[in-house]
Amino acid sequence: MPTIRPFPGSDPVADPDAVVVGDRWRITVLQDGLFRIEWSEDGGFEDRASTFAIRRRLDVPEYTVVRRGAGVEVTTDRATLRYDGGPFSSAGLVVETSGPDANRWRYGQEPRDLGGTGRTLDDVDGRMPLESGVLARDGIVALDDSESFLFEDDGWVGSRVPGRRDVSVFAYGRDYAAALRAFHAVSGPPTLMPRWALGNWWSRYHPYSDESYLALLDRFDEERLPFSVAVIDMDWHRVDSVPSRFGNGWTGYSWEPSLFPDPRAFLAELHRRGMRTTLNLHPADGVRAFEDAYPAMAAATGVDPDTEQAIAFDPTDPDFLRAYFAVLHRPLEEQGVDFWWIDWQQGRTTSIPGVDPLWMLNHFHLLDSARDGGPGMTFSRYAGPGSHRYAVGFSGDAVVSWASLAFQPEFTATAANIGYPWWSHDIGGHTRGVRDDELATRWVQFGVFSPVMRLHSANNPFIRKEPWVFPAEPRAAMGDALRFRHRLVPYLHTMNHLAAAGTPLVRPLYHLEPHRDEAYRVPNEYAFGTELLVAPIVEPRDPVTLRGRARAWLPAGTWTDVFTGTTYAGDRFVDLHRTLDTIPVLLRAGGILPLAAPEEVDATVNPAALEVLVAPGASGSFTLVEDREGQAVGADDGADTPAADAVPADTESGAGVCRTALTWDRGTASFRIDPAEGDVDSVPVRRRWRVTFLGAPAAGQETSAVAADRFSVDLDVATDEGAVLTLAGAPTVGVDARDDARRLLEAAQAGNPEKLTAWEVVDRDVPRADRIVELETVGLPDSLRGALVELLGSVHPDAG
Repeated sequence: MPTIRPFPGSDPVADPDAVVVGDRWRITVLQDGLFRIEWSEDGGFEDRASTFAIRRRLDVPEYTVVRRGAGVEVTTDRATLRYDGGPFSSAGLVVETSGPDANRWRYGQEPRDLGGTGRTLDDVDGRMPLESGVLARDGIVALDDSESFLFEDDGWVGSRVPGRRDVSVFAYGRDYAAALRAFHAVSGPPTLMPRWALGNWWSRYHPYSDESYLALLDRFDEERLPFSVAVIDMDWHRVDSVPSRFGNGWTGYSWEPSLFPDPRAFLAELHRRGMRTTLNLHPADGVRAFEDAYPAMAAATGVDPDTEQAIAFDPTDPDFLRAYFAVLHRPLEEQGVDFWWIDWQQGRTTSIPGVDPLWMLNHFHLLDSARDGGPGMTFSRYAGPGSHRYAVGFSGDAVVSWASLAFQPEFTATAANIGYPWWSHDIGGHTRGVRDDELATRWVQFGVFSPVMRLHSANNPFIRKEPWVFPAEPRAAMGDALRFRHRLVPYLHTMNHLAAAGTPLVRPLYHLEPHRDEAYRVPNEYAFGTELLVAPIVEPRDPVTLRGRARAWLPAGTWTDVFTGTTYAGDRFVDLHRTLDTIPVLLRAGGILPLAAPEEVDATVNPAALEVLVAPGASGSFTLVEDREGQAVGADDGADTPAADAVPADTESGAGVCRTALTWDRGTASFRIDPAEGDVDSVPVRRRWRVTFLGAPAAGQETSAVAADRFSVDLDVATDEGAVLTLAGAPTVGVDARDDARRLLEAAQAGNPEKLTAWEVVDRDVPRADRIVELETVGLPDSLRGALVELLGSVHPDAG
């Protein structure tokens, strides 16, 4: 199938019934809260797809039209648009929402949205301004699409007619979910990620050889550190061996034979180990005569190879673009390269006005990778609204600093406001900075609870991410975190299917509670899928408590930390203090978190054994989603076959998808695993399930494992039959704070007399509120008293 073709699902011409036309203006009612408003001096309008809008033929919502002179008033159930029919102005173009979130927007007003994301974090040491999203607390946001380039009917690119205005107004109040549904209805859904992309990625700017890379993977295996993606930075191709007359080796398409003498065998070995591979691309310098593919590229582009004339990188030349994929990339893919890391940094202009080369690379790489019918896979930088269609975002060269880490959770979460779900950061930082083992550890922990977990370092022998180069405490914490990421893959892949339907994995808290002011005051706390809240620790630990701190706001209900078992009452702020081995990850009451069993480290297959964590304070349900792309293959069946050959899952129709409903009923103290539905052949016939309740068992409960904060029951279940586990009674929620408080005081770098007095207060058999008040009299350092108050303020089984 040719690379140049319309984007799948593109349908850019709106239903005529959705259109209201004037002399030099046109209004399209795309959704009940989404208006497209166009104005042009020449009276012409644009029906080609843009980078943002590829689908405008949608179901027509109910609306009314009242003509007012040269202008119009258009009203839906959500909003009213008033337009005077002239060039857009603050007086002549107004949108008002109705209902409890009623508000007014005028054209040209200062943007008041909640932010979206940005093109790159290159050299950003701390915060940076964000581009706009489509959500706002006042409920109305304009997305100006007037300058984006267009796609012709045949899939090629084109420019806009100068002087025309094309603005889309989202008027949804604080119904953020509906606003994002409208955004995706017009701009298309995010790509469904391959399952293997949800495991750990190893990436380092370093001249590995095939032997040294495989030796590194052997060491990872010895350390029980799982990885599913091998990123090979630019030294895979000729760099230092490029003859000087051709310039530098920044751009390259030919393997460096001194490092990779047999690329096909190397890539096959990575596949045999359950890994997929991406190679770094810097395409700006074109194709030069030293490249292995130069003769074929010269023939494809009409260049005499004897002249050694460089073939310029020109993505706006269709002949070059076809050859770029057919001659340069597909032979490497046939050797075993699974996808490409497009590292474009060289500007925003091409020979076609308004056409951004980054957009071209993202768009046509995705189409080419999806040529066999799968969803496709790219790894590149954000290029603006609509970029969510191109899978994984590379956020650039992160600076090694606490300020850089402190901004990444917010930056990742607000990307949901422009429908962009899959950021991949340089976890641990890429460049500059100083060595800080605590910082490196906290960054890895955030990476585990971010969309894509990719460790990365600069070409500097003193910037390393291998856990074994760190002292014992951070080494152990990093190892535990990396192993837990692979255990999370069943949950992540379920959320992947949800993200492909428009709900990102990482969302700001105000997506959950849009009418609570508190949800807007915790920019670094976020929802991680449907079940979890995460509050990464992004500042150094306190020298007294030896614990890091994260401030969180918890919505109503109760929330249990999946690592410590501590349960917190919601509808309040709380400071959460954690030792270096964990960060706060809270499971909602009734929440169900499916994990691969500890020994199931292969992220490319659906596991035969799972553990399900249950927060039993309320009833709840969860549907585990798996697909054929995660089906295991035999030793001789596809072990070195690129993932593009996998049968794709169709999230909308359910083709290739298997769903298993899990339900906890607190009233009957029963946990149900329903028979799997859908493509049951894509999952094991029988599975071992460990159901772990975050609480204490009722009297008489038989357990397979028990700890201070949880207990487990093991089941062997036929996939097509399911099972019901009935407990002796509902588990008791919460843990006794005394043990945790004693450990906190033991480790605290504070006065021993004060610690003893504090322990006597904590251990006293009086109401917790009285103990909290009395701690104020002890003379403890503020940080230590705050950590004790957190524990005393948690939910306890004794309710005292």
